[in-house]
Amino acid sequence: MRVLIWVITIFAVAVGFAMLVDRNWGNVYFFVPHWYFQMSIKLFAVLLFIGFVVAHLLTRLIQNAVALPGAIGQWRERRRRQRADRALREALLAFHEGRYAQALKSAEKACAASDHPATAALLAARAAHALRDEPRYRIWMERLAGGEKKAQVARLMTEAELAINSRNFEEAAEKLEILRRDGHRHIAALRLSLRVASALRYWEDVLKLTRQLRKHKALTEEQAQPLLRRANIERLREAADDGDALVKAWEAIPSQERDDRRLVAEAVPLLARAGKGRLVRRTLERLLDDEWDSGLARLYACCAEAGSGLAKAEEWLRKYKSDPGLLFALGRLCADSGLWGKAESYYAASLGQKPEIDTHLALAHLFDRLERPADAQRHYRAAAEMATA
Repeated sequence: MRVLIWVITIFAVAVGFAMLVDRNWGNVYFFVPHWYFQMSIKLFAVLLFIGFVVAHLLTRLIQNAVALPGAIGQWRERRRRQRADRALREALLAFHEGRYAQALKSAEKACAASDHPATAALLAARAAHALRDEPRYRIWMERLAGGEKKAQVARLMTEAELAINSRNFEEAAEKLEILRRDGHRHIAALRLSLRVASALRYWEDVLKLTRQLRKHKALTEEQAQPLLRRANIERLREAADDGDALVKAWEAIPSQERDDRRLVAEAVPLLARAGKGRLVRRTLERLLDDEWDSGLARLYACCAEAGSGLAKAEEWLRKYKSDPGLLFALGRLCADSGLWGKAESYYAASLGQKPEIDTHLALAHLFDRLERPADAQRHYRAAAEMATA
């Protein structure tokens, strides 16, 4: 159907053109002083059309000739950008392949040809750092420092990360502090700050940063727990010589973090040594009621009072009759209460279940009190043999 319409249209145009040509429309006369000439209107129309086409073509030709230098410049600019992009791609590929020398060479080409050289300069700095070429690394960082303003955050982040990789934590801390003052506290910066704080043993900062990252879901609970535990333990150790400071450090730990059994196991001896063991008693009892742990039970005597603690321990003994840790704790509680016979039997039962150095030493001290030197010496020797085994 479409072909038929086109055929009819072409024939109609041809017929109309033939009728137009066949009809005489008159002549056109041109008068110039001393002479004139004439032509038919149809010829004049054809010449006028041809003249218009020729004039149009000449105009386009002149315009193209005038625009040729600009077009050549644009073509050269496109080629330059293409070369810069290709060099940057080659640098990225070489860097990730571990060919740092080639990456540095390609990044230098990209930086020289690109309108926005910051990306290439950062890549060149990383490649130089990977090559342990400190002078060239510093040169590239200085070029970045005097370059685009919007690239300064990337520069500082790169300097901080590479300083951490070189274990230059003080320099990394300086760069991250500049970012913090400028309000750049995004996840990547927080992670770098956490690494620096851990390395420099800034435990308050470790706690703060770990909690922030956990809140923003940048750290899982399993990842955050060891960091929080270590920071809390170190803070307790730092305050171990000051009872009041130790109490404040323990009370500053959120209740959720106090449920960490390994933290409690480290905190109990520190608090007990300062005479503050009672602070952790309820936490320890709750953890043991929830899930039994022989190691924690062994520490119970460090934080429990002789009377009420002995009652609670004997209540557990009904369920865990042969637990060596609980038997040891009962022995200490009985010894503190002056129940020498029961203390000896509990210590002996604990040794029967699982020999431990501290159990031998506890029995030796007990026999010293009871003026039984032969028995005391026997357990001292046993403890020494276990220690040197």
